[in-house]
Amino acid sequence: MRLICVICLLSVLDPTFLFDRNLGATAKRDFRFKTVPSPVKDDAAATAKLTLIDGRIDDGSAELSALTDGRLPDNEDEPGANLFFNAGTSGGRFRMDFGKTIEIAQVNSYSWHSNTRGPQLYKLYAADDSKQNLDLNPKRGIDPATRGWKFIATVSTLPQQGEDGGQYGVSVAAPSGGVIGSYRFLLFQPFVTETDDGWGHTFFSEIDVVDAGGR
Repeated sequence: MRLICVICLLSVLDPTFLFDRNLGATAKRDFRFKTVPSPVKDDAAATAKLTLIDGRIDDGSAELSALTDGRLPDNEDEPGANLFFNAGTSGGRFRMDFGKTIEIAQVNSYSWHSNTRGPQLYKLYAADDSKQNLDLNPKRGIDPATRGWKFIATVSTLPQQGEDGGQYGVSVAAPSGGVIGSYRFLLFQPFVTETDDGWGHTFFSEIDVVDAGGR
């Protein structure tokens, strides 16, 4: 199966990215991939504050904190162990606050589902608190780049053909072990992976942020 994987990094020169997918029996609770790092519990996101900016979290979803608590789902269809937005909506936005500016080396996101909730499709922005015009809560329909945010990446792991299900791991990273940049905030904007029905919201299992010190 041929996969489309588009991650456009504008904050660094000659960017690199990693994308991997586990299917069938290769998808296990430890989210171990051939190339993408497995989730960890003590990354920089573990103590970050998460805030919902826009959109509605589904009633069957876990809380935002599930993204950074280090706990992973046991199987491919465990709604209460994943973060996802309300069925029939177009998505949402949430902010991650580290409490201070850190040098970010990687942003790693993980998802797992048997069908269209498996792939990942989102935009990533970053900001520090030195921007005088920074809007911490830009609603959908507003380009965060006009409100003090820096566009970092558009992530898509949508398969070109065949089934969507599986366990997905994405790592947005700077080349040669460098840093994406120095930021206090990250803004995530997930989108639906399909519009044939209302069940296209990704089951996000975990988001790790690795700083320049490896944490």
